[in-house]
Amino acid sequence: MKKLIPVVLAAFVLLGCDKEKAAIDNNADATKTAIDVKKDAVDVAAKDAKKQTDADAAIEKAKIDANKAATQAQLDADKKKADAKAELEKAKLDAEKK
Repeated sequence: MKKLIPVVLAAFVLLGCDKEKAAIDNNADATKTAIDVKKDAVDVAAKDAKKQTDADAAIEKAKIDANKAATQAQLDADKKKADAKAELEKAKLDAEKK
């Protein structure tokens, strides 16, 4: 009987340790799962941010190209206007000479 009590106590201690170890393992698994979920969320957010950045860059490029085209068209018009003005002045000189 004296030997039975320490054996029973040892069994309870071992069972208690196993339960604590299982709880620790469960906690570690839950932490790892939460970290994996956060990593996936970060990946999704980064992909979305890259897509938005690409879209914003495309819009900015289109604006730059449109401004370039408009400026070049204005400069072409100014050039034609200068040519027309020069032709008018030449025609006036020719008319005055006659």
